[in-house]
Amino acid sequence: MVKNIAVLPGDGIGPEIMNAAVVVLKSIEKVFGHDFVLNEGLIGAISIDQRGVALPEDTIDLCKAADAVLLGAIGHPKFDNDPDAPVRPEQGLLQIRKTLELHCNIRPVKIFNELKHLSPLKEERLNNVDFVIYRELTGGIYFGEKSIDSGFSSDLCIYHNYEIDRISHLAFEEARRRSGKLCLVDKANVLESSRLWRKRVGLIALKYSDVELKFLFIDNAAMQMILNPSQFDVILTSNMFGDILSDEASVLNGSLGLLPSASKGTKYRLYEPVHGSYPQATGKNIANPLAMILSVEMMLRDWEMTEEADSIIQSVSECITENLLTEDLNKKNPVTCSEMGELIASKIAKFKKELI
Repeated sequence: MVKNIAVLPGDGIGPEIMNAAVVVLKSIEKVFGHDFVLNEGLIGAISIDQRGVALPEDTIDLCKAADAVLLGAIGHPKFDNDPDAPVRPEQGLLQIRKTLELHCNIRPVKIFNELKHLSPLKEERLNNVDFVIYRELTGGIYFGEKSIDSGFSSDLCIYHNYEIDRISHLAFEEARRRSGKLCLVDKANVLESSRLWRKRVGLIALKYSDVELKFLFIDNAAMQMILNPSQFDVILTSNMFGDILSDEASVLNGSLGLLPSASKGTKYRLYEPVHGSYPQATGKNIANPLAMILSVEMMLRDWEMTEEADSIIQSVSECITENLLTEDLNKKNPVTCSEMGELIASKIAKFKKELI
């Protein structure tokens, strides 16, 4: 099968984790007989440095012509520390989401038993933790009208019915495929936009009588994710609340380097790790590429390349069992970022031979 993939390494550790993911992709390509055409583009701080914009038009064209987009990481401290910077790397991320109409962000959270001891939570609280967050990605306060004056600033949070409805149907369908439980996280006791979410989701729930729907306020949901994370199966929420909850969920496993994500629209799809650019580790070959590699797994599974996706999952699981891990997970005898990619690639070849 031939697939065209837009590769956007981005900033910080982005190029390093992307290189590891490409090594894995090339192994999949060789072992399973596919043809992955990879075309690289600029985004983020590196794009600002080279082009003066966070997302060039040729990158947009590249993404629109591709079957999927792989994104590494975006961000640089020189922009974080300059409140007056006219252009910021994160603008490229928001723009690509809006331009490609990637309205649904999916972030699975599953605990590896061998890594429970690395979590800040007690191990018994992590039993049977396996949930997924459906985050609305192109609406809300991040994209609302912004005002700034000498004495005040504001960010407008707007949601339309259709924005809530389209992701809600996807989340209900996912709950139906899983255990039949969906939790809407909002702040309906305070925010009008959240009250609209609760109204629309309640109406849509009537079409999914086999799915149990419950509601939690964002502050309570954040607390419950620490107290009893196994209670969740499918979480549905707005853009900002999803941003907060998914970062909180990422530490349950003991490392930000383990959680992948997929962003989907009607036509385009983008896959990226949930972590940032980790500028302190740039160029040191110590970053954990597993979230990037598992994002590739999500891409392959969406293409119904089930065997290929399974080979990545098994290979990652074997590396975890054998403690072949980067220094965020194995401080005594870590492997490097590039070695991690090569290890996964070699295990994929072995996986195919075992099937034969």
